[in-house]
Amino acid sequence: MDDPVPPAASAAPSRRKVRLALLLGLLAVIGLALLAARIAGERAAAAELGRVAAALPLASSALTGVVEKQRVVPVVLARDPEVRAALAEGAGRAELDAKLAAIATESGASVIYVIGRDGVAISASNAGRPDSFVGADYGFRAYFTRALREGAAAQYALGTVSGRPGLYLSHRVEGPAGPLGVVVVKVEFDELEARWRESGLVALVIDERGVVLATSAPERRFTATRELGDPAEARRALQLGAAPIPVVPIDWTGEGFARLDGRIHASAAGPVTEAGLRWRLMLFAPVAGGIAAAAWNAALTTLLAGLLLVAGAYALWRRRRRAAERARALAEMNAELERRVAARTEELRAEIAEREGAENRARRLREELAQANRLSILGQIAAGVAHEINQPLAAIRAYADTGARFAALGNAEEARGNFGAIAKVTERIGAITAQLRGFARRGAAEERRVGVEEAIEGALALLSGRIREAGVEIRRGPLSGAAVRAGRIRLEQILVNLLGNALDALRGREAPQIRIAVAEGPETVSISIRDNGPGIGAAARETLFLPFNTTKETGLGLGLVISGDLAREFGGELRLDPEDGTLGASFTLELRRVE
Repeated sequence: MDDPVPPAASAAPSRRKVRLALLLGLLAVIGLALLAARIAGERAAAAELGRVAAALPLASSALTGVVEKQRVVPVVLARDPEVRAALAEGAGRAELDAKLAAIATESGASVIYVIGRDGVAISASNAGRPDSFVGADYGFRAYFTRALREGAAAQYALGTVSGRPGLYLSHRVEGPAGPLGVVVVKVEFDELEARWRESGLVALVIDERGVVLATSAPERRFTATRELGDPAEARRALQLGAAPIPVVPIDWTGEGFARLDGRIHASAAGPVTEAGLRWRLMLFAPVAGGIAAAAWNAALTTLLAGLLLVAGAYALWRRRRRAAERARALAEMNAELERRVAARTEELRAEIAEREGAENRARRLREELAQANRLSILGQIAAGVAHEINQPLAAIRAYADTGARFAALGNAEEARGNFGAIAKVTERIGAITAQLRGFARRGAAEERRVGVEEAIEGALALLSGRIREAGVEIRRGPLSGAAVRAGRIRLEQILVNLLGNALDALRGREAPQIRIAVAEGPETVSISIRDNGPGIGAAARETLFLPFNTTKETGLGLGLVISGDLAREFGGELRLDPEDGTLGASFTLELRRVE
């Protein structure tokens, strides 16, 4: 029994045939691509020739339009009575300067000027400027001599005063006894050249000698496209002085095509004969990029189409197996993605819980710091409060002793009066202790409407002993009925901190004084506390609101930090005011206003 043919061996001839067919197909596709590229290149070249030929009439019309627009200006001005009067009598030259300037602006001319019979310009649109033509001698210019002789002239030349090239259109001014002078309009083609450049075309305006005059390629201006018969005469005509006119010939590569600056261009040309000119306008459009792009596009399109056909069969054969592989891979990816999403979700939940816990701990810490700050302040004002209570206690004892004597003597009316006085004194003691009790309690987190003056009075009451002992004068502005959104106890804590700092700064100062001012705005209320102490140095200002930074001998440096946090909890701000050249320090507490 013969051994069966291995699958690999039986498939080998089939694979060789497939490879041969693929090779032949690829060669055919490449041949078609080359043919398509050639045809597309020829069509693109023809299209470029058509495009530049279509652009030539427009470019020529734009050029002749500029010339024709300015050609009538010297003709009209040559008949103007003011021009004749200025030439014949020398009258009204300043007015004529202004008139010429207005006409130049309106018509778009570069310069308009009037030349006397002696060749000297007597009036110009640029009179009074550094480059004024007035007083310049133009008797040697061809446009002047020809206009005097023939009545009108046109010359393209380099300006002797401005140094800028342009077309000079001139017309003779007649007088009763003969010519009085010449009116000249200078036309520059800068704007037209700029439009040509923007269009992507290379434009050359060439005179009868072959010299480039106006052009969208500035480097070609005053170059010759062919050898000049008399270069010296060309330089004189163009007023170029001793400057050479380099010859930069146009390299024609075929009918309608030329090489400029190493690139192939499609071209078109036509005459310009307006105003007696003998010019020729030539347009060039670069075609190498367009032809190459068209050829590449055609070749690539053909190649892609052929390759798609060749690859189609192979793709169809592998489609089902690849689809199954993709489905399996997609299922695995989805499972992995779901696992990662679930894991990440758990991580995010843990992070959120941890962040919430940290925020709660930070909030509790702030509350504990604020409470500690209040208790610290209570310790500082305890001596003053004790003094405040001692006086009423002494008064109670005195009233009680005298009341007992009056009762023993049977004087009930006087005894009742003493006992009533004792009741009033105990009310005073109760108010002081109630203020202390309220200040020592933890402040409620919720906010409510708090009267500004009420809070200021409460803070001053807590510090009244220290204020009186230090001999500090409290100066307050006009009473304010404004109210803010805050917590009563926490607002008093901020004010007590600020007033306590001011009292510390005034220790040992002469004529110590604290000013309290309230300013109302449309949406906010500002409470300013200023002392006349030594002030706060520049270095201390930088770290004033940082924890554990203090300028005092005692204390942790947390009072202003806590006060600033409390102000922000109310939606407000506590800030140190900038120095204004006066003594002391000034703090402003700004809070949201409520009605």
